[in-house]
Amino acid sequence: MRSLPLACAVALAAAVLAPALPVQAAAAPSLQITRIWYNSPGSPDFGANSSLNGEYIQVKNTTRRAVNLKGWTIRDKTRRADHVYTFGSFTLGAGKTVTLRTGKGRNTSTTRYWGRRGGTLAYIWNQTRDTGYLRDPSGALVDSCSYNSSRVEYVDCV
Repeated sequence: MRSLPLACAVALAAAVLAPALPVQAAAAPSLQITRIWYNSPGSPDFGANSSLNGEYIQVKNTTRRAVNLKGWTIRDKTRRADHVYTFGSFTLGAGKTVTLRTGKGRNTSTTRYWGRRGGTLAYIWNQTRDTGYLRDPSGALVDSCSYNSSRVEYVDCV
């Protein structure tokens, strides 16, 4: 039986006896869903624009740089094509939040509008349970937020 050189034996012993390093937590995504307000004030009211705009999802840029959201999507759990919002030309500043409202309105640097109108089927977010998904332009899931309650009107996702 051959013995190991002293330096190798010491290194091997150190590796075997060394305490395990703590596992690093996964890095937070650069964009996060921070809130979904799913139980719009006054609903159900057959989809009046003010009620539709009371329903929204918020996304925060957690980085120190602006992020171009062109091609990013937000959707709920359904597979309906009309429940997918795709950002057009829009840049979200560093540390800023954008609110995506379900109804119609004039887009600004902090608020975007899905453009849905009329009827109870115009709402995106279910009043009892649903999931919001944020995907980058390649379709990769960046963040999601779920809720399962009819006792409150919104969920804070972070």
